[in-house]
Amino acid sequence: MKAYVVKNGSYQFISVNNPRLGNKQIKIKLTSAGLNHRDLMIKERFANNTDAYILGSDGAGIVDQIGTEVTRFQVGDEVMINPSLNWYEKSAAPPAEFEIVGAPFSGTFAEYIIISEDFAEPKPNYLTWEEAGVLCLSGITGFRALFTQGEIKPGQTLFIPGVGSGVNSFIIQLAKAIGSRVITTSRDKNKLKEAEVLGFDRALLTDDDWEKLLEKEEIDLVIESIGGATFNRSLNVLKKGGRIVTFGSSTEDKMTLNLREFFYGQYQLIGSTMGSRDELREMLNFIEKHQIRPLLDKSFPFKEIDQAFAYLDKQKQLGKIAITFE
Repeated sequence: MKAYVVKNGSYQFISVNNPRLGNKQIKIKLTSAGLNHRDLMIKERFANNTDAYILGSDGAGIVDQIGTEVTRFQVGDEVMINPSLNWYEKSAAPPAEFEIVGAPFSGTFAEYIIISEDFAEPKPNYLTWEEAGVLCLSGITGFRALFTQGEIKPGQTLFIPGVGSGVNSFIIQLAKAIGSRVITTSRDKNKLKEAEVLGFDRALLTDDDWEKLLEKEEIDLVIESIGGATFNRSLNVLKKGGRIVTFGSSTEDKMTLNLREFFYGQYQLIGSTMGSRDELREMLNFIEKHQIRPLLDKSFPFKEIDQAFAYLDKQKQLGKIAITFE
């Protein structure tokens, strides 16, 4: 089968053999997949490795074959991949055996994927194939950051810099669904205008004076994924005793934090990453109840995946980038 892999520190199309189907595994013919920032960065991790690792953490498709002990699915079922492997129950942190689909575990940028039946979920009927294919990584990450770690409540105010990311665009919709107030940002005025479809309450430009413009707001929760470039600016608009959740760093990983200001402010700093199968299922029930769809920016056919990578690298997207299979 055709697959898009990282090998010898570069991305490339190759033909690979289909892996053997285990007793509790299912073989899925991919219909769609989702591109994530993780895919952009993964080649550095395997820069000197001569083995080929199939990329891609998000995907949806049709069950093509089942193992002898599979009980949850039948051939022909429409399913989505849970990218958060070996993390079953909601917990304070992932278990030691936690893995993510897509290098070194074989990913979704291929014609087929074989995975345990434990880490597939039925596709919601109301979602298109493209929407289902980009949903799970952003969905589970955003749901845990907002609800499990951030403990957002109706009527509280969320500040979330970076409206364009797939996770952030999803978090905004989740927060609005329970009646929270949402304030977001972007470097691009036009992108903020386009993003109004998400339903946020207020938007600022990245270069604005956030402290001055938000001095009359009481911000209960900040969700940060940009990193060193904005972390302290975000912290400065948070109310005393408020919570700041971070699940990523698209800029600098390291920064300077004024500890005295932090402990005098009684702030709470909480890390978050991905989520458990319990949280994925909670998320799927939640979005079906509220008919929430991931925001799609653009789709590329599998044969043009190189162009999709280049497009994501420019960071001009609003929402998710889908890969479609013929």
